[in-house]
Amino acid sequence: MESTVCTVPAGTRLIETFGYRPGQGIARLNLHLERLARSARALGFMFDPAKVAEAIDALSGEVALRCRLTLGADGDVEITTAALPALADQWTVRIASERLRSDDGLLRHKTTRREMYDRWRSALPDGVQEWLFLNERGELCEGTITNVVLTMPDGVRLTPALSSGCLPGVYRQSLLDAGVVQEAILTVDDLGSAKDIVLTNASRGEIHVNWGEL
Repeated sequence: MESTVCTVPAGTRLIETFGYRPGQGIARLNLHLERLARSARALGFMFDPAKVAEAIDALSGEVALRCRLTLGADGDVEITTAALPALADQWTVRIASERLRSDDGLLRHKTTRREMYDRWRSALPDGVQEWLFLNERGELCEGTITNVVLTMPDGVRLTPALSSGCLPGVYRQSLLDAGVVQEAILTVDDLGSAKDIVLTNASRGEIHVNWGEL
């Protein structure tokens, strides 16, 4: 397996972002907890499942909430909430000029080291809702807050492989577990030939891309 660079800067926290809906709870919660535990092990963070469960169980409200749970290296847990954004049917996307590094091990963990993503997201042009990133080899990776799924002309649904350098998103994982999506090395040419492009996000679900505007 190709080695990856994974130095964790001091003060880094792990993140899980999910939607809370009254009467429904949290969708795919088990996948969020599995990813959090896996990242904690990989990066040497303390992880107490009972403490995380206690924080999640305390969530309540009469409206849908976007919840951001963070875990510190010493195992402390924090949750902040805000109104859940309205679901979108379609987004317009563009390709970012900055490249991700496929050997950056932190790309496989959702952490507070999001300076690049935040910088690009704050610079979205009018009428554009997401940037897509390529890696140093020109392989498709992910968006600033989304994973990508392409439906190819033969009907097969593909998502960028982790080896290209992307976050193993929870919604993405649910599609892989269901057997309706496969991992593959993808390029801009695949974006152009896809008959449908969908962005996935745990709290927003699936968002179709206005792919004719790429």
